[in-house]
Amino acid sequence: MAAAGDLLDQDQFSCPICLDLLKDPVAIPCGHSYCMGCIKGYWDQDDHTGVYSCPQCRETFTPRPVLRRNTMLAEVVEKLKKTGLQAAPPAHCYAGPGDVTCDFCTGRKLKAVRSCLVCLASFCETHLQPHYESPAFKKHKLVQATGNLQEKICSHHEKPLDIFCRTDQQCICYLCMVDEHKGHDTVSAAAEWTEKQKKLGVTQRKFQQRIQEREKELQDLRQAVQSLTRSAQAAVEDSERIFTELIRSIERRRSEVKELIRDQEKAAVSEAEGLLERLEQEIAELRRRDAELEQLSHTEDHILFLQSCQSLCAPPGPGPRITVNPHLFFEAVRKSVSELKERVEDICKEELVKISTAVKDTHTHTESWIREDFLQYSCRLTLDPNTANRNLRLSEGNRER
Repeated sequence: MAAAGDLLDQDQFSCPICLDLLKDPVAIPCGHSYCMGCIKGYWDQDDHTGVYSCPQCRETFTPRPVLRRNTMLAEVVEKLKKTGLQAAPPAHCYAGPGDVTCDFCTGRKLKAVRSCLVCLASFCETHLQPHYESPAFKKHKLVQATGNLQEKICSHHEKPLDIFCRTDQQCICYLCMVDEHKGHDTVSAAAEWTEKQKKLGVTQRKFQQRIQEREKELQDLRQAVQSLTRSAQAAVEDSERIFTELIRSIERRRSEVKELIRDQEKAAVSEAEGLLERLEQEIAELRRRDAELEQLSHTEDHILFLQSCQSLCAPPGPGPRITVNPHLFFEAVRKSVSELKERVEDICKEELVKISTAVKDTHTHTESWIREDFLQYSCRLTLDPNTANRNLRLSEGNRER
């Protein structure tokens, strides 16, 4: 049997509270096993709340479970005791840096699980057992293990701070209540703790509700930013497309005007070239007749002169009169194009003012909505619970108004 006991894990038969072999072992609804005295003493500390939990997995039970001795497990433990097997504390039960140590352990100290405000000492599960089992410790006040026990003792009377003065909002001892706090509104620290726990629960629910609201608003704001980005990108793309089309339209109109001017220039030049040719021919003819007249004027043959004079002395017929004003060529076209430019620039200026106003209005409305919404819900954050509750109430009042 001893060999079989050596193969067993000692932790399986040790109580997680006292760390010793199970005594009157019981299994609670979650399946974990404890000494009947240990779990009873542990749950006695929670009688004021009516909610009981497993020290290991923290599963809660309401109402308090009925405990029955696990006969089979008790027999196994009894047989193990006969083999001399003793449960040793698991390695994780020893105190490490930052842990509260047991004041009664010698050698390597275990973690403290409870502190006593009467003894002003902290205890591991093993050394805490007398507080659960002995009537002499029944009235001792056990709290969660803490290393600053002196702060829970009145500095004037060296008594536990188990009274709360609502008038001065501070913890006092029972001697303070009949001394400097005489006549004040006082209750037990446990009663005030219960009351504050209720208020804390209400405040916590408000904070959780506020967190949900703000998370929803955060999601809405992110979606709004995405929509804003998509809208801005669409506006940029549309603007680029429209301006590109406008530029192309102007380019087409420019080409049309250029082609119109070139066609008119070609027609005018062609007509002018015809006139030039006719003028050159007329000038050549006039020069030829002038040369003949010059030659005739020098002849001394009276008969030849008289015969030729009648045909040569006929005056030249009237030709078309041509008036040229180079400063008027296409001047109306240049003026019309200049006027078109001015009108387009004026229209662009007017429309750009409208576009700029629309863009600024979009930014102003978004910024105003975000700022007003943020200020509506914002409040000063503080680590003081009383101040936090007061600021929360003020913020709620401002929202209702």
